Amino acid sequence: MTAYAEVIGDPIAHSKSPLIHRFWLEALGLDGDYRATRVAPDELGAFFAERAADPAWRGCNVTVPHKVACLDHLADPGGVRASIGAINTVFRAEDGSLAGTNTDAAGFWAPIADLDLAGRPVTVIGAGGAARAILWALARVGVGRVTLLNRNPLKGAALLASFGLKGEALPLAAGTPPAALLVNATSLGMTGQPPLDLDLSPLPAEALVYDIVYAPLETPVLAAARARGLDTVDGLEMLVGQAAVAFAILFGQEPPRDRDDELRDLLTA
Repeated sequence: MTAYAEVIGDPIAHSKSPLIHRFWLEALGLDGDYRATRVAPDELGAFFAERAADPAWRGCNVTVPHKVACLDHLADPGGVRASIGAINTVFRAEDGSLAGTNTDAAGFWAPIADLDLAGRPVTVIGAGGAARAILWALARVGVGRVTLLNRNPLKGAALLASFGLKGEALPLAAGTPPAALLVNATSLGMTGQPPLDLDLSPLPAEALVYDIVYAPLETPVLAAARARGLDTVDGLEMLVGQAAVAFAILFGQEPPRDRDDELRDLLTA
């Protein structure tokens, strides 16, 4: 019986998670598989009931639009609902129940861990599951005022308050204020989605622009940032970072991060 895990979402065809996890499985010589499965929002309950009965199933990663909704179908031993409020990894707990956790926060923070953001202004675009993990991470390092741009500013304001962050929530059309870090935490700009049209001119020369979208890898926001000479972080950094934590949970071994360059070449081929 070959153990397997998967990533679920709707849509899911764009996901690079199977390439990442299969690369690590092969590199470690593990007998396992990792798949991509489209699950519609009204199918979540039935999906987890079916997988819970499959002894070969190790768990799954979760992407848009299920990161919040999944909490209603899972145990929450780590208190993720009360902290981040969204999950991206489902695993079997010791008692056999299905539980959720979040590796997005660690994946987001890893490539910018050396950046001193204490007391400095930050702009985050979006208020979905990924934004929750990002805001949680930013609150932990004591950033300054946070401007949250979202189509629904009331939802954004509630998120800032829930994480104890000072700042304001504004509509997307308000534009970007000066900030040390700007993060696109939405799917805007992703293949098949509307573009994210931002004026980056208010950002100072030392600002960092971080786009969690990875398909395409060179988003219009990152292209505009590089044209200005700003430092950038692309979506593969967070994708691989959160996948590495999830892989250890799902397959019980640390992935070979010394082969990240080889993995990145595979993902960008």
